Amino acid sequence: MPNHRQRCAQALPETLSLLKQLATIESPSPDKAAVDACAAFVSEQLSALGADVTIVPQTTAGNQIQATWPGVDQSTQFLTLCHLDTVWPVGTLAGMPLHEENGKLFGPGVYDMKAGTAILLTALQVLREAGLPPKHPVRMLFTGDEEVGSLTSRNLIEAEARHSLLTIVLEPALAGGQIKTFRKGVGEFTVVAHGRAAHAGGDHQKGINAIEELAYHIPALQKLTDYTTGTTINVGLIKGGSASNVVPERAEMEVDFRISQMAEIDRVVTAVQGLRPVLNEARLEISGGLNRPPMEHNATMVKTFEQARQLAASIGLTLEEGSTGGGSDGNFTAGLGIPTLDGMGAVGDGAHAAHEHVILASLAERAALLATILTQWEA
Repeated sequence: MPNHRQRCAQALPETLSLLKQLATIESPSPDKAAVDACAAFVSEQLSALGADVTIVPQTTAGNQIQATWPGVDQSTQFLTLCHLDTVWPVGTLAGMPLHEENGKLFGPGVYDMKAGTAILLTALQVLREAGLPPKHPVRMLFTGDEEVGSLTSRNLIEAEARHSLLTIVLEPALAGGQIKTFRKGVGEFTVVAHGRAAHAGGDHQKGINAIEELAYHIPALQKLTDYTTGTTINVGLIKGGSASNVVPERAEMEVDFRISQMAEIDRVVTAVQGLRPVLNEARLEISGGLNRPPMEHNATMVKTFEQARQLAASIGLTLEEGSTGGGSDGNFTAGLGIPTLDGMGAVGDGAHAAHEHVILASLAERAALLATILTQWEA
């Protein structure tokens, strides 16, 4: 069995150059034109490698890319998932420029998760140069709305996953290099209170304060948190009112919730949907629900990780596992029962933070591991 580490290490300068180009194309989720520009660049790179590439146009989010790399056995496929959108607005690079320091590359989006795209393209390049096709075709999806819930890409992800023996999510690894074998499910509710506006001095008694109405429900929502089951509720954003001398007629709050097990979703949904107005004549409007199911650490996950660990060991790498409260598109595929390896991207730290960075050596190591999985995985 070939050890791809040397080839990927030799390709590291090209991998780093590609990552810098990707990071230079700033692509925040809400900016469709910016995400589309990044998708166009990635499409060019895929086509140059010889992949079969299709752009899936979107109207409300960045365009998606479907690409296929040929494999030996056509009876099934590998699925790889990358997202091209980031949380960083266009212009961030001006004050947070890319720079290398102590074997690390710092900059917005490099860790979460443009390094994952660079790793995937490097692995394919190395396999092509070695004349080694994957055991099965590689179906690649590059999406543009993961950071905002994957609302336009979920159906495509789940459809492709159902035809796949393994999904490889090139999200960044945990800070210690572990891949992610457990993720919490993620959801959000919006609770809107409707009251009645009135002059805060002359007609105070005629008003119904929507902010006051919301205030009654915040403690009840926060108390839904249950650390023993891994469920957390966070009232994270409140908006309401127009001026201090006006009784507010409308107020809303956004409520983030995370669950470790699907059994908790009924309790949370029932409690939130069961909220009733406290103030006379006030009205509540509640929307939202679960966006991503939990990635549970079940028997399928244990078996999938063990094979990945063994393949990593076969090329001299130590692969460990860990958990996170954050969600990814891997939640969707694991929720369908599809074997999923998540956090297969770069090692680093600082996702969504000013110190975001990747460890350069990990780019070559993860590309080598990916190439090994694509050529050696046993169903």
